[in-house]
Amino acid sequence: MINKERLAATFTELCETDSPSRQEGAMAARLKKIWDTLAPDENFEDDSALRTGSESGNLFFRFNGTSDREPLFFNCHMDTVQPGTGVRVRREGDLFTSAGDTVLGSDDKSGIAALIEAMMIIRKHNLSHRPVEFIFTTCEEIGLLGAKALDPQNIQATFGYALDSSGSGRVIIGAPASNRLKIQVDGVAAHAGLHPERGINALILACRALARMPDGRIDDDTTVNFGTICGGVASNIVPERVIIEGEVRSHCREKLAELTKRIEKIFAETIDDWHDPTGMAKGRPAVDCNVHLDFPLMRLAPESRVVREVEIAAKSIAMDIELVVAGGGSDANIFNGYGLDTAIIATGMTNVHSVREQVSLQDMVDLTRLILSLLTR
Repeated sequence: MINKERLAATFTELCETDSPSRQEGAMAARLKKIWDTLAPDENFEDDSALRTGSESGNLFFRFNGTSDREPLFFNCHMDTVQPGTGVRVRREGDLFTSAGDTVLGSDDKSGIAALIEAMMIIRKHNLSHRPVEFIFTTCEEIGLLGAKALDPQNIQATFGYALDSSGSGRVIIGAPASNRLKIQVDGVAAHAGLHPERGINALILACRALARMPDGRIDDDTTVNFGTICGGVASNIVPERVIIEGEVRSHCREKLAELTKRIEKIFAETIDDWHDPTGMAKGRPAVDCNVHLDFPLMRLAPESRVVREVEIAAKSIAMDIELVVAGGGSDANIFNGYGLDTAIIATGMTNVHSVREQVSLQDMVDLTRLILSLLTR
């Protein structure tokens, strides 16, 4: 019953509707128009834009269903990474890529297109289906902001699926928690040629600390990365301030906490160990480590309802799926943090977050088949 060309056209239309993070307004308007044709029993936009700074809030579409099966929800995000303005889609056979120097947008519009196609089929053929909610979030790519600003009381179902992962035939049941780090090292500015002794070089202190840091893959559960460093004013001024941003991720809460404390301790020790070689410095250095939980741990038991449902649905259409523990964070982490069991289903997208991004029509067809099985089986 899947109309492949209609699915392809929907996907192309969505990709060519630009929606970089915080600029999801046109995408939200397009989705409202499409979903209105499917006659949802309830639809609304929340007020999360006040907190995210997006042009749009999160969108909700609810269908009451015609069976007494337990309701579920599906989630996709509307935004894309940059470069994502002026997207034009190239199709060669059943393979979709960007026709220019932008991303394609299959992350996450391949998932949205499959959801639309599934509900079009249900409506056209008057298929009996379970109650379902569709939740489209903003600002996922810049910190899961839309999901974080969402009121979970707006969701009636207790479990669901985020369609947002690369590859095909994969269901993500585990993802790490992440602490985001922002570390400010303060020194003292001075003229680098006239009076360098009066200054304290914040950049050198930061580098001393970083040289002692754990970095990369720590073990099977845990990674550390320092991604940005900025500071200083000019080559002839002793740098007064440096700001470093990084993250710690782990599938183990205890390891996450221990490693984060270890990083903070290294910075503190580096500052405490500083001594003034000339006795002329105009002050002492300082450090401030700001740590916040970027997203919580996601860990679903293989025997949980959300996992069993997708396994049964896949089996009923003879689809092979693999249960996977992954290293990335997504809206699913936030939904699980709300107490809503959420597994992640791969959509077929590959090379995401690059201009080489691509997806095949057959992968989106298979995804649509799985969605239909979850809803109508």
